[in-house]
Amino acid sequence: MNRMRKGKYGQAMTEYIIIVAIIALAALAVFGLFGDRIRAMIGGAVTDLGGDQSEVDTATETTSEDYLKTLGTDTY
Repeated sequence: MNRMRKGKYGQAMTEYIIIVAIIALAALAVFGLFGDRIRAMIGGAVTDLGGDQSEVDTATETTSEDYLKTLGTDTY
């Protein structure tokens, strides 16, 4: 009987891991689709809070697609 409980515990943990993985993939998809919009909104908030406009312009010029293309390159 004790063996049965351990099997169910492992099954529950596996289900939680699958759920977390699905949520993580969904979050990545949302950020991939709306990354440019989120960056623009954060840039607007920085400007409203008294930030430097030139840094906001630089950040919003780069699109998500460009950022993903240069993600693996070392630019030190």
